[in-house]
Amino acid sequence: MNKDAKIFVAGHRGLVGSAIWKNLKAKGYLNLIGKTHKELDLLDGAAVKAFFDAEQPEYVFLAAAHVGGIMANNTYRADFIYNNLQIQQNVIGESFRHNVKKLLFLGSTCIYPRDAHQPIAESELLTAPLEYTNEPYAIAKIAGLKMCESFNLQYGTNYIAVMPTNLYGPNDNFHLERSHVLPAMIRKVYLAHCLKNNDWEAVRNDLNKRPVEGVDGTAEEKCIANILLKYGISGSTVELWGTGKPLREFLWSEEMADACTFIMEHVNFDDLKGTDKEVRNCHINIGTGKEITIKELSSLIAKTVGYAGEIKFNSDKPDGTMRKLTDPSKLHGLGWHHKVEVEEGVARLFEWYLQE
Repeated sequence: MNKDAKIFVAGHRGLVGSAIWKNLKAKGYLNLIGKTHKELDLLDGAAVKAFFDAEQPEYVFLAAAHVGGIMANNTYRADFIYNNLQIQQNVIGESFRHNVKKLLFLGSTCIYPRDAHQPIAESELLTAPLEYTNEPYAIAKIAGLKMCESFNLQYGTNYIAVMPTNLYGPNDNFHLERSHVLPAMIRKVYLAHCLKNNDWEAVRNDLNKRPVEGVDGTAEEKCIANILLKYGISGSTVELWGTGKPLREFLWSEEMADACTFIMEHVNFDDLKGTDKEVRNCHINIGTGKEITIKELSSLIAKTVGYAGEIKFNSDKPDGTMRKLTDPSKLHGLGWHHKVEVEEGVARLFEWYLQE
């Protein structure tokens, strides 16, 4: 990519897109295009076409997606498959019709089978059933990956699909119902810490920034306590879903962004497709190759926050996939490695949360 190339970052305000935007700017790419959801609804095919007609981007990072944690994935199943298919269909389709030179599609490691061999290599795709709780989202992301692969094979385009592991970092979503596990745990532990210390000013400030089911910091103490208790937060305990036994891999979002820029600068589809007659599994895992149990993670977060209360696990709630460790050897072979470990990342994210 030339430094003056016009680059569209779809989803530039989210966790993934904002990190990519920041990384591109730091590397001297200044001709960036980003649109908020209000400015451009990626579910609206006519609006996406009009945007591409007007802007004519040369490169596209497709980081926009309808995302959430295990509760949201299992509850809003139709939204997760429909919205993501629509976004992908519109952006990839218009990229092809407008001769975009290169596109990077961001998926998720939830595309892999529930009982995939560990660590999970790219070749595990479509070898067994998916995890039920996030199956609709996973199918949408598999469709996006295959769309990129199929356009490349039929039309000679250069669309690369990457599958990042669990991400966390600046601009993360801390919604108690819809966020991913790590930011949700940070917020839960922090609020429990505040309640334990009877720091109602901090609790009210938190809810004013991020209301819970419409309850903000202006509500009565009893009302606030009741809504937080619904999510397992009290002055004495924090309740988390599952057994705490699942293992998870976490990657700092800004490092994911660096890997994405690296791939757009140095990797092409021809480097990935191999020589087999049947071309498949050309996507790239982005991960650390390291994992931690949810219970260990909760202890790390409690230590970082300074929380001295009890953490309980509700085994009546689902664990989700028990293990989902990526094999990032393909990415390592291409020349990129992570640097930020989870201990440093949790401390960084908690500091960001307090500042924001």
